[in-house]
Amino acid sequence: MESVTPLAIECRSLVRHYEDVRAVDGLDLAVRHGECFGLLGPNGAGKTTTIEILEGLNRPDSGEVSVLGRRWGSDERELRERLGISLQESRFHDKLTVFETLRLFRSFYRNGRDPEEALRDLSLEEKRDARVGKLSGGQRQRLAVACALTGKPEILFLDEPTTGLDPQSRRQLWDRIQAFREGGGTVLLTTHYMEEAERLCDRVAIMDHGRIIAEGTPAELIGRLRAPHILEFSSDPPASLALVAAIPGAYDPRPRGNHWSVAVGSLVEAIPALLLALEESGAKIQELSTHRAKLEDVFLALTGRELRDE
Repeated sequence: MESVTPLAIECRSLVRHYEDVRAVDGLDLAVRHGECFGLLGPNGAGKTTTIEILEGLNRPDSGEVSVLGRRWGSDERELRERLGISLQESRFHDKLTVFETLRLFRSFYRNGRDPEEALRDLSLEEKRDARVGKLSGGQRQRLAVACALTGKPEILFLDEPTTGLDPQSRRQLWDRIQAFREGGGTVLLTTHYMEEAERLCDRVAIMDHGRIIAEGTPAELIGRLRAPHILEFSSDPPASLALVAAIPGAYDPRPRGNHWSVAVGSLVEAIPALLLALEESGAKIQELSTHRAKLEDVFLALTGRELRDE
């Protein structure tokens, strides 16, 4: 009989209150070794509280947490040696240089990476001797990830790792995360960016109000939508709900300001029918766009809200 490899991260019935707010509400989670797992959700969904509990930076009111088969409270020293953590907002000593900061973090671990290597991997060579206080927000974010990697961690926790990064820096960081995984590392990240989750994550969990409301691979979650295409348009005067709902194959029409968003089964059938219906109603089309269903659409269908809604 084959032995069962323990999960990299597991929590059961996790609960965390803040006064009258239940930030985490009975959450179950399992992350396998070697995968990239994403927690998605709007601000206030409980993502950061969850990841802080898993990192050992916060304590749950109830529930069980296991990381690399170990538990916070009894195996803290060992776990600290085996984890890399990049917080949503990292504080560094402003008077230290980038290299001095990386060398300091390297000193915290018995085994680790050469700070010069970390500079190269996160494209910080030009800022080697710059003081941290002079860095831009995006550069600080890259420094935070470089520090998280200095101890050669087995698990990398990333809380909103690419917030504030320009597109080029974001893609460089994606490449670094993928390289970490190719070396056998496990990644747990929180993100607002659906493109990021679809690009990096093997599986994702969508959180809302402290609970996981859907979980699976990006393709599996998108496949749960009843229609694979999203049609968005606006007209003058605005179209009625009855007109939009009558589009062939229409599912879950939603007003978005002066626009409509509706999932459809076939664009070939839906677009001509929409244009004809608008013409017959006396309305003029103003904008029209389409895209294949994405994780953003899954979240909207599940919650009725945009991912970045407060």
